[in-house]
Amino acid sequence: MALEQLQLLNALDVAKTQWYHFTAIIIAGMGFFTDAYDLFCISLVTKLLGRIYYHVDGAAKPGTLPPNVSAAVNGVAFCGTLAGQLFFGWLGDKMGRKKVYGMTLMLMVICSIASGLSFGDDPKGVMATLCFFRFWLGFGIGGDYPLSATIMSEYANKKTRGAFIAAVFAMQGLGILAGGIFAIIISSSFGARFDAPAYEIDAIGSTVPQADYVWRIILMVGALPAALTYYWRMKMPETARYTALVAKNMKQAASDMSKVLNMEIEAEQKVEAVQEKQTNVFGLFSKEFLSRHGLHLLGTTTTWFLLDIAFYSQNLFQKDIFSAIGWIPPAKTMNAIQEVFKIARAQTLIALCSTVPGYWFTVAFIDIMGRFAIQLMGFFFMTVFMFGLAIPYDHWTHKDNHIGFVVMYSLTFFFANFGPNATTFVVPAEIFPARFRSTCHGISAASGKLGAIVGAFGFLYLAQSKDKTKTDAGYPPGIGVKNALIVLGVVNFLGMLFTFLVPESKGRSLEEISGENEDDGAVFHA
Repeated sequence: MALEQLQLLNALDVAKTQWYHFTAIIIAGMGFFTDAYDLFCISLVTKLLGRIYYHVDGAAKPGTLPPNVSAAVNGVAFCGTLAGQLFFGWLGDKMGRKKVYGMTLMLMVICSIASGLSFGDDPKGVMATLCFFRFWLGFGIGGDYPLSATIMSEYANKKTRGAFIAAVFAMQGLGILAGGIFAIIISSSFGARFDAPAYEIDAIGSTVPQADYVWRIILMVGALPAALTYYWRMKMPETARYTALVAKNMKQAASDMSKVLNMEIEAEQKVEAVQEKQTNVFGLFSKEFLSRHGLHLLGTTTTWFLLDIAFYSQNLFQKDIFSAIGWIPPAKTMNAIQEVFKIARAQTLIALCSTVPGYWFTVAFIDIMGRFAIQLMGFFFMTVFMFGLAIPYDHWTHKDNHIGFVVMYSLTFFFANFGPNATTFVVPAEIFPARFRSTCHGISAASGKLGAIVGAFGFLYLAQSKDKTKTDAGYPPGIGVKNALIVLGVVNFLGMLFTFLVPESKGRSLEEISGENEDDGAVFHA
């Protein structure tokens, strides 16, 4: 590596934490706030969609989405996210982080609004357009993962880098919380304005025509935070590491950094030094990459995959767990808008008490404990609490023990977030060379989304009761919630084992971790 490049990158590594670092967290973090809002708000309104579009005259229970429709509505955004992570991750390394950053945001704004405008009142038409726009919404969200993580890791100094990347990801918790709070506000205001009887009293009257606006408004509001940060994203300069190491423009890199970090960084004018040929430029699909980073990539992809199976299936069958323990009354005892309110209230309580604190615990401790310790600890406790819920499951279903169940369930969320849900996002942004950083983060994140798809689709079916008479309408019998939780416990245990493939990156410069400062035979320690 040219000495000149080294001086510039060293200046970044030792730069004091400044106001600009915090604005970067907000700008990158608002994308994540939007991502989480958009991905998780759908679980607040799926029951409502069933009531509005799949009502069956004379049925004892309100209408529900058929299994294939429910799986599509819940899972299609994940499929889009997976494709977006791979595509934009690759594009971020080819075109630069900044150029691609605006595209993902615009896609999110347009598709959030469009998914709420799904036209017609024919169930097929509404669900088809909803799924179409949720796929492209997911595609935009997918791009945000590798780009936000990479941008934050390349801006940060080495002392607080983990906390900065984790803070961007922690905005996800606030997005989930905002979705729940907004759904509570909308459902209570509609509920107060349009009074309706419970389903068992008047099946048709329990779903007022205005309920159709409720889900549309909840989905469309996701466009607001993304639209508000678009201007600031466009003003961000390209990261100095990309400009220096990939685009090889030292002068531009120095000038960009001088502006944002309030420090004078000089770049030599010698073009020869700038265009110096690195002796060790290997490709992503080369033996060299495999021997240097193959196991690292296996570690980041498998741990994220296993984590997301557990994390997303937990989130999606949250409402079923709440119903099983009596937090949400039987559907027939409520009208449509009341049901949205009760589901949103339950999800908001879990987010407030366990999800959000878990994220910020990681921010506080990641640069003290290190990534490896937090990830291992998180997987360990998730395994313990899953088995603690699953093995005495019948004990938890008794009315007197509901609070204990919810506390245990909350703790699995807490340790997912003060654990692998945050670290699997942070580590891939640190351990790969600059020219592959965004691509490898995208591959790791896409592997996670594959886990989310397995969790979302698989556990909708798995968690169904073994007793045919107790399954949700249209579903075949499953293995029951108890056995589904045992499976998740095993998944978490495997995550713990694969964590041993992931290197510790605490307190080291990005170039040192990825081996980029050895590219010219001489080893410089930045």
